[in-house]
Amino acid sequence: MRSPIPTPGILLLAAALVPGTPLGTRAVEYIAVAALVVILLDGGMDIGWTRMRGSVRPVVSLGVLGTFLTAGALALVAHHVLGYDWKLAGVIGAALAPTDPAVVFSVLGGTEIRGRSRTILEGEAGVNDPAGIALMLGMIDLATHDNASWLHVIADFGLQMGIGVALGVIGALVLARLRHPALLLAGAGALFGLTTLAHGSGFLAVFVAGIMIGEHETPPYGWLAGSAEVVVFVALGLTISLSGLPWGDAIVLTLVLALLIRPLVVLVSLATARLERGERIFIAWGGLKGAVPILLAAFAVIDDVRGAGSVYGLVFVAVLLSVFCQGSLVPAVARRVGLSS
Repeated sequence: MRSPIPTPGILLLAAALVPGTPLGTRAVEYIAVAALVVILLDGGMDIGWTRMRGSVRPVVSLGVLGTFLTAGALALVAHHVLGYDWKLAGVIGAALAPTDPAVVFSVLGGTEIRGRSRTILEGEAGVNDPAGIALMLGMIDLATHDNASWLHVIADFGLQMGIGVALGVIGALVLARLRHPALLLAGAGALFGLTTLAHGSGFLAVFVAGIMIGEHETPPYGWLAGSAEVVVFVALGLTISLSGLPWGDAIVLTLVLALLIRPLVVLVSLATARLERGERIFIAWGGLKGAVPILLAAFAVIDDVRGAGSVYGLVFVAVLLSVFCQGSLVPAVARRVGLSS
């Protein structure tokens, strides 16, 4: 019998309950980056250009504009309601803004969803991870440098996204010629590295390349993406102890995000999209959090942002609540709005 709780949530909680010294955030950064390359490539190939073509505008709108709107709204709540200073509030907003491809793909994997909402949710998860990472790096810059400005953050964001898309399209031409799964995976890793060196979003480049080559190739290692999902959530769970975490603040943020911010962001971002009411409701509920927000909070810890340790615990709890509470209800919501039987 299939558990209503998404597998990533079970893995994350089980690892956090393991006694002993938590795993260092630097080690987890390397593990998570490698796992996300596999997950995003496989997810992009699974979507393919045929499915994505009819949903590009809502995916980009929700994945980019929606990420900024979510981060800003969360920062306002973190500052005015929970009392965090503006710098930490901005870090919290940037960390919790992206949805997570591993969780979204896991929850939707065995569920037949009518219409375009599934493609939009999966596409958003692939696009807003690079967007969230670029935004978080900008927030860390603002938090650690007195001379940093919002103009610099916006300019750097646009540069990373533009280079990521361009090199993703070019990289797809090369990756499409690599027929062996091991070579394809190695090529994706090389594409990520080269794009990062070019100051672009390596994650976006890999996802775009996966979409482009998915038109002609079947994802050859879905099992590997599943294994990467297991590894990254276990590794992230081992970074923390559940005692002494800010559960109250996390509950407030999770409730406000799920019941107010996310629905409003979907309403604004998808205002011109041709979607049924049930599809909009499902997309609003399906913005699940996962490994990426925790990884983004780890970036703040690694870069010595003052107070980042408390933010890391807050984000960890918010992710647990999102996966367990929201994620377990995704199939029921899909049935309720008439998108699945």
